[in-house]
Amino acid sequence: MFKKLGLTVLAAASFGLAQPTLAKPETYLIDTKGAHAFVQFRIKHLGYSWLYGHFDDFSGSFTFDEENPSSNSITVDLDMASVDSNHAERDKHIRDEKYLNVEKYTKAKFVSKAYKKTGDKTAELTGALTLFGQTHDITIDVEHIGGGRDPWGGHRQGFEGRATIKPAKWGNDLTKVLGPATEEVELMLTVEGIRQ
Repeated sequence: MFKKLGLTVLAAASFGLAQPTLAKPETYLIDTKGAHAFVQFRIKHLGYSWLYGHFDDFSGSFTFDEENPSSNSITVDLDMASVDSNHAERDKHIRDEKYLNVEKYTKAKFVSKAYKKTGDKTAELTGALTLFGQTHDITIDVEHIGGGRDPWGGHRQGFEGRATIKPAKWGNDLTKVLGPATEEVELMLTVEGIRQ
């Protein structure tokens, strides 16, 4: 009996050793120093045209596993005062309490919760966006642009994402001061990461 039990344990152990070890997702640091990542937005101006802008100061990292994409994740922290719409006087207005209120709400943050592939190079990224002191989930449509070795011996992966949000959901109804055309803001995210 003991001999039989011993053989069973040995066989189970051997089987376990023979199984391939699941690789951990690789971690990438978003390349903001090399200006290969962007957080941009656009919002309608009076319903007649688009106003474009971006945030200069942000940081973050993401994990990427091509074989197990559901484990992919990303975290981004953003300095709200770094908003830039290519017009210094307008940026002062954007930063004041009527709009972004950057003195009170200094930071924004996105933490992903789920990554679901929708095609060969596309996916839906769901996560929590903290803005104006409130946190709500959003979904970002993601495209994997590509990845591989760079000329300096490193390894990179690049993604682009788009989402549309309604600031009123976070307690900041821009339509009260800018009109109904500003109900929605489009976000455009370009992320290139360096494997750590």
